[in-house]
Amino acid sequence: MGLIYERLDERTREFMLKEIEFDIAKKNLYISKRLNETGREKYLELLKSAAQKHDDNWLANELRRLGCIKAFAEKEKPSGGSTTVKVPVNAPETLAEGEFNRFYIRGLCRAAIEDGILELEICRGKEVSQPRPGSKARIGKMVLAEKLLEDLRISPGVEPALGVPSGPNSGLTARLPS
Repeated sequence: MGLIYERLDERTREFMLKEIEFDIAKKNLYISKRLNETGREKYLELLKSAAQKHDDNWLANELRRLGCIKAFAEKEKPSGGSTTVKVPVNAPETLAEGEFNRFYIRGLCRAAIEDGILELEICRGKEVSQPRPGSKARIGKMVLAEKLLEDLRISPGVEPALGVPSGPNSGLTARLPS
């Protein structure tokens, strides 16, 4: 089950698409190493379609249905070298939720900035069985929309400096202040 996005409206979706195009123009679009050849070929089209009219659940289902995720992947060993590991069964959900959420937050930031709203509130978009202490501490915090947008733009595929979202499966997203 994906996140709940309080403001996934047409305007936010338009900004999400503009942010996807921004990353493409900057050659900065995150392409997961867990995507196979089919996944790499279809990912951008699927991501755009999800941003236009669907959500992260749809994106995860399409990644799975179309066989876009590798069964095995290389993983770096802390001691050096690499090993082959089985890709987790929830890889489509993790990728879809993480990337859709990042573009949702970026779209929300753009809408807030355009409307003169300076900050967004960090919130839980889905319940998790064991919330991370760092994630729990961020809930309810206010973040400057311009700084959050910039942070997400410069940190594709890694946890952003501001910690939103705070890693895979954190369940955190953002919303306009109440």
